[in-house]
Formats: sequence, C-alpha cells, structure tokens
Amino acid sequence: MDARDVAAEGVELEYVSASGARERGPLGRLWSVRFESVRPERRFPAFRGQSNWCGWYWSATCGGHVGYESWLERDRLMLLDFDPLVTGMSSQPFRLSWAGPGGKRVRHTPDFFVRRSDGTVLVVDVRPDERIEPGDAVKFAVTAAACRSVGWDFARVGAPDAVLMANVRWLAGYRHPRVHRPEVAGRLVEVFADGAGLLEGARQAGDQIAVLPVLFHLLWRRVLTTDLETGLLASDTQVRLGLVREGGWDAVTSATAASG
Repeated sequence: MDARDVAAEGVELEYVSASGARERGPLGRLWSVRFESVRPERRFPAFRGQSNWCGWYWSATCGGHVGYESWLERDRLMLLDFDPLVTGMSSQPFRLSWAGPGGKRVRHTPDFFVRRSDGTVLVVDVRPDERIEPGDAVKFAVTAAACRSVGWDFARVGAPDAVLMANVRWLAGYRHPRVHRPEVAGRLVEVFADGAGLLEGARQAGDQIAVLPVLFHLLWRRVLTTDLETGLLASDTQVRLGLVREGGWDAVTSATAASG
C-alpha cells in the first residue's frame, strides 16, 4: 500500500480491550474506541541478554502504570505525562495491518496512543533518525496516513533535548499527589506570584526540607513554571506563577487549586 492511497477501511486494527478481549476490525469502524484505556496489544519481553530495557512507568496523568520498551520510550512517556494538555495515554495500544507488495500483510504497532484535553488524538512512534530502515520508513508513512484518514495526529519522535529531559526527570520524582501539601502550596503560590529565585522563594515559604518537595510538585503540575530548556534547575533558577493549567485553567484558578 502506498501511503498516498491509504484509506481507513483498507487498514485493519487489532487491540485488546480493558476486559482482556481481543478485538479486530477496520480502522474506519474502530477509530472511536477509547484506546487510552485498552491493554497493551503485546507483552513487554524480559530475558537474559536483552539489549533494550522494558518496564512500567507510574503516570500521574493516568493514575496507573504505562509500559515502555526502551529508555527512550520511557523518557517520551515522561514528557507526555508532564504535558498539561494530555489527559490519557496507553502503550502498544493496537496493531495496524495492511496489504503490502504481493498482497502480503504488513503489520505495525505504534508505541503510544495519547488523548488530549480537547478530545483530539496523537499517535506516537519513538525511533531515532539513525535507526530508521527503509521498511520502517514505509510503516511510519502508512501509519501517519492512516491516522490522518480518521482525524488523528501522528508523530515519529527521537531523543528529546538533553537539558529539558534532565529537568523533567528530576521533577517526575515529585509527581505523585502524596507530595502535595495544600498549606505549603498556598504559601509558594504567594511567594512566586511576581517571580523569585527557586531557593530564596523556598526559604520565604518555610523550612526548605518541607517546602522544596512541594515546590517541585507544583513545577511538575505547572502551577509554578520556569525555563526548563536553557539550563538545569539550580538555586537561582527563576520561578513564577504558571499561566496555563491542565484543562485550560488560568493562573487564578491554579492558585486556588494549589492552596487546597
């Protein structure tokens, strides 16, 4: 199948429902399934001498574990979890298949299915440029065209920016809701309303040992915000009140939510 000729009815989709039942049918009929809630289409292998690292990442967005098949997938999964516009996601959500040369079926399982807060969909494949063989390029092109045919977005991504990823990994350590302390969060929102250095603001809000974990949690939630791309988080990093919140909240709503 040429990517230019892809139609939703010509692509078959197979997935495993939340109840464990395997379902199959044309993409044109199954596109409305809530794939952010399905089970992985295939298992994550683990064996001696394995070259890639599989595992399960606890997602604050989903409130549960999402699988990955490499460190690179884990990092991308973490970035999706950090994205305030993402409301749900699943890994290895379905397998697509279509007629290839000579009628032989070609199969491909995307890495992630992502649901955004406005209801739109993003399908993600994680593969660095240098690891894309000609056959892989065809699969990605057909998958992208299949997604377009049902109104989904598609992205093939590689390694993220190193500085951004290092900062997000750090903040991810404070992503769990148990870190949140409403009374401390309220003080932090007041301190950083007009912007301040990270450590100085933490000192103003109280005991650093108690305050810093909450500060990092609010940065993860984007109730507070800072530049995560030009340098690693440090004591003098400038922090301010966030302008955009989950589901489109504004800064005033964010401050109210942060304080309890």
